[in-house]
Amino acid sequence: MKTRLINIGFGNIISADRVIAIVSPESAPIKRLMQEAKGKGTLIASTCGRRTRAIVVMDSGHIVLSALQPETIANRFAEKEGPHIHRDKE
Repeated sequence: MKTRLINIGFGNIISADRVIAIVSPESAPIKRLMQEAKGKGTLIASTCGRRTRAIVVMDSGHIVLSALQPETIANRFAEKEGPHIHRDKE
């Protein structure tokens, strides 16, 4: 089985098979999730000093911060998956 990798910006790459969710960092529960991960040592900042625009929740409990928009990362997943992925239009 091949490991699918997704670029989340600035040369940072994650395993696509380990991602649970990609969310925006704007809500209070997500901000709490980031603070808890920071306290536990499971927060991975891959923004290269830029503003956090997406939070990637991994199945290992790690929280990965990205400077890319959640939609951009989701589109990269869809490109890797092929045409059978359904994306809702907002």
